[in-house]
Amino acid sequence: MTLGEEKQGFFKRLVSGLTKTRDNIVSGMDGIFFGFSEIDEDFYDELEEVLIMGDLGVHTTEEILDDLREKVKAEHIKKPSDCRQVLIDSIREQMDVGETAYEFEDRQSVVFVIGVNGVGKTTTIGKLAGKFRARHKKVLLAAADTFRAAAGEQLKEWANRAQVDMIGGQEGADPAAVVFDAVAAAKARHVDILLCDTAGRLHNKKNLMEELKKINRVIEREYPEAYRETLVVLDATTGQNALAQAREFNEVAEITGVILTKMDGTAKGGIAVAIQAELGIPVKYIGVGEKLEDLQKFDADEFVNALFYREEDAEEDDPDDDGWEEDEPGADETEDEWDNDADGEWDEEDSDDDMDVDEWDDEFDELDLDDSEDWEEV
Repeated sequence: MTLGEEKQGFFKRLVSGLTKTRDNIVSGMDGIFFGFSEIDEDFYDELEEVLIMGDLGVHTTEEILDDLREKVKAEHIKKPSDCRQVLIDSIREQMDVGETAYEFEDRQSVVFVIGVNGVGKTTTIGKLAGKFRARHKKVLLAAADTFRAAAGEQLKEWANRAQVDMIGGQEGADPAAVVFDAVAAAKARHVDILLCDTAGRLHNKKNLMEELKKINRVIEREYPEAYRETLVVLDATTGQNALAQAREFNEVAEITGVILTKMDGTAKGGIAVAIQAELGIPVKYIGVGEKLEDLQKFDADEFVNALFYREEDAEEDDPDDDGWEEDEPGADETEDEWDNDADGEWDEEDSDDDMDVDEWDDEFDELDLDDSEDWEEV
């Protein structure tokens, strides 16, 4: 598969994944653009309702409509249908937070990944590990979410799939101690990217803050040369609740990027616009399915193009390059192909965050968590 084919394939999946959002937002907007005969307050009120219902948020919606009003006046626009492209361009501008950096991918880095249970955090870490390894990066996983039942076992399964090493500890162990061991291993093995699965207990922000501070102190003392990145995983299907989570996590940690999952199952995809516009935190990755290739770098232009996609507007040009290399092994590998490389079967319908501990007993009954060698080389 060529790079152009891969990118075109993801754009098609993005278009398909945004179907519910497009039906929820764009269809309503088009009904207003082509249903009104003049641009009046009723026209703006209807647009406001559609945008808010699409989870763009009140603040972002007001910014977009204020910009639209100014442009309608400045450009002497009279027909509501002529406002369509102006509004699309305004939404695109709202998502512009400057250059979205992926510097950590090309440096010796420690990446924190946080998020509440149920958002697909462990799955996302596994997919990132697979993608980085496909780019010939040496990756190490740290299972520092030690208070969630079976989190370590789930991450170990993903380490198997990605064919990367993992450092873990007993359930309930001190997360900072796990990170300490992982940092020592990362330095000894000359690891490029250390991915840390960390807790996300927003119901007790004080404890979470103290835990993250403790981990940070360990890294600053033991690995000061490492580039730092903190990514929060959010479930797009939760809409405005995802925005609230991003805001709260940003209070306890310096969030540098957002990963939006489950975009293919929601009518609330407008939350991607709200997060970038309201918080100024870039969405760095977006997930529109269960396969490895369904997690890709986020491109605002591509997102807006897919959101407002119409068959009659389709162009033959391939989407822009997102930076993943064309001929790297594993770049096209699907989740099913990973299953063949891993020990045991993986049921995609099993949520990584909702799975009960008992469900893992049969698969990991031979695993001795007290034996450090079981956590060492995967």
